[in-house]
Amino acid sequence: MSTASRNELEGQIALVIGAGSIAEGIGIGRAIAISMTRAGAHVVAADMDLESANGTVKLIHDEGGSAEACSVNVLDDTSITDLIGGIESRHGRLDILHCNVGLGKSGPSENTSPADWRRISDANLTSLHVASQAALPMMRAQGRGVINVTSSIASVRHVGYPHLAYSATKAGANQFARALAVELAPDGIRVNSIIAGLIDTPRIGITLAKSYGARSETEMREARAQQCPLGRMGTAWDVAEAAVFLASDRASYITGTELMVDGGLSASIRQAMDG
Repeated sequence: MSTASRNELEGQIALVIGAGSIAEGIGIGRAIAISMTRAGAHVVAADMDLESANGTVKLIHDEGGSAEACSVNVLDDTSITDLIGGIESRHGRLDILHCNVGLGKSGPSENTSPADWRRISDANLTSLHVASQAALPMMRAQGRGVINVTSSIASVRHVGYPHLAYSATKAGANQFARALAVELAPDGIRVNSIIAGLIDTPRIGITLAKSYGARSETEMREARAQQCPLGRMGTAWDVAEAAVFLASDRASYITGTELMVDGGLSASIRQAMDG
C-alpha cells in the first residue's frame, strides 16, 4: 500500500496514461494515479479501457481524492493530442505527465510479425513522443514540468523468457527520456524513467503465465519471486512511490536518468527458474 501522504503535489495537475488495470486489482498505473492524489494532485486517469479508468477514479474518490477519467488510444495520435488539449481547456495547465504504457508479445521472436512490432513500437515509443510534444507548450509556459516513463527491467537485461519487441522498445523509452531530459533542461522540465523489476500485478497472470512453460500461475509467481535478490516480487505501490518522488520537488535535481525499482535484480546474476 502506498504511504504517500505529504501534500508535495498539492495543486498540481497530473496526467497518468495507462491508469486502469487489465484485471481486478491494483496495476502500476492505477497505483500511480492513487498515490499522486494522496500527495495532493488532481489526476486525469486515462486509459483505453474507460471503464477501468473509471474504476481507478472511484477508488480515488472513495478516499476523498480528486480525479477524472478519460479514454485514450495510444495508437492514435489524435486521441492523445485531444486528451491533452482537453486538459488545457479544462485546467489551463499540466504539471506532470506520466506515461505508463506497455505492450508486448512474449515468445520466440519469429512469432512477432512486422505488424506486431509496429504496434508495440507505436504504443511503447511513438506515444511518448506524441504525448510529450502535446504537453510541452503548457509546461514551457509554466517554466516547469515533469515527464515520467514507466520502463522495465527487460529494457536492460534478459528476464528469463523471450520478449524481444517489448525489451527493445522499452530500451528505446529509456534513451527517449535521457535525450529529451537534456533538451528540456533549460525549460525547467525534468524527464526520467522508472525501471520496474518483476512486479506482482494483475497483468502477469494474464500475459506471462505461458512464458513460464507448464507451470501453474502459483508456480510462476514463486519462480519470479525467487529470481529477485530480496526474495519477492515488487508491488505496484513500490513503483508508485518512485513515481511520486520523481514528480516532486524532492527530485528537483534529478533528470535524464533511470530509477531502478527492482529488488536488486539488475545488480545480480539471474537465478535459474528450474530449481
